[in-house]
Formats: sequence, C-alpha cells, structure tokens
Amino acid sequence: MSAATPEELFALLDRLGIAHATVAHEPVHRVSESRDLKAGIPGGHSKNLFLKDKRGRLFLVVAEAEARIDLKRLHGPLGATGRLSFGSQDLLYERLGVRPGSVTPFGLINDRDGAVAVILDAGLMAHDPVNFHPLHNGATTAVAPDDLIRFLEATGHTPRVMALPEPPGSDEAE
Repeated sequence: MSAATPEELFALLDRLGIAHATVAHEPVHRVSESRDLKAGIPGGHSKNLFLKDKRGRLFLVVAEAEARIDLKRLHGPLGATGRLSFGSQDLLYERLGVRPGSVTPFGLINDRDGAVAVILDAGLMAHDPVNFHPLHNGATTAVAPDDLIRFLEATGHTPRVMALPEPPGSDEAE
C-alpha cells in the first residue's frame, strides 16, 4: 500500500464538502514541543495514541492534548482484551501511513480495511475547530468536530465519542 499524501487528504476533504484550514509550521514530535505553537492556532489540539490489545486489535485514541489518560484502565471502557500497549512504528505505518510524531485521525484514510477502532475524547470534541497533523508533523489542519466524524465515516470508521478515564490524582502535573 502506498500511503496517501496530504494533497490526497485535502482532495478527499474537498470532495466531502469539509471546510479545512492548514497552518504550516516547524515539525513537532511531542505535545510538549507544540504548546507555544498551539497558542496561536484556535480550537482544540490533540494527542493521538495508536494502541493494540492482547489479541492484536488496534485502537486510535484521539484525545485533548493536555488530557491525562489512565492507560492502565483504558482497556475496560474500550472493550479491549487485556491492557493496551503502543503499536510498533512498522504497524503504525502499515495501518495509518504515518510515522511517530505524526499520528493523526487523518491517517485513517490509509486504513482501507477498517482494522483500527477510533475513540474520540469527548473533551476534545467540545472544541470547534479541532486540529490535527495532515499526515506529517510540519503543519496543523483544522476542521469542525462534526466534519471530523464525517471524514472518519467516509473512510469506513465509525468513531466512539467518550470521556476517557483519568488516572487517580489527575490534578497533579504530568
């Protein structure tokens, strides 16, 4: 499989009638590196966790950038088997066509057989717009939350919107 390009992503968004705006910036790899950048881009910002369970089922958890998520308890609400672990770089590229640091729900354009279950953080989806990398980490693309869901459904992914479990004492610094 050849991974979709940002141009192919934008063409699909256009065909779906989804308004989108992209801001180019220096590549960022971690949420902590992007705080200053995000201050100048309105809307909700994300962190995206590519996870697998003991049976090899895959999940993309799309959460608010600063959300604290209890990964030890997350498998229960997701209906996963056993604790979750991060998917390998190779599996990430095979399924979403992106590299670490560029994980995005837009990568689901590459998951043509719908193997990845999508979980959207209710906290993130309360923002308008929501912002994600357009298949690389040198830009940020904004869409409306409902349009994100329309995009996901058009790629064969029906997302679950839910509150994610927070770790005990989640008011402490990460």
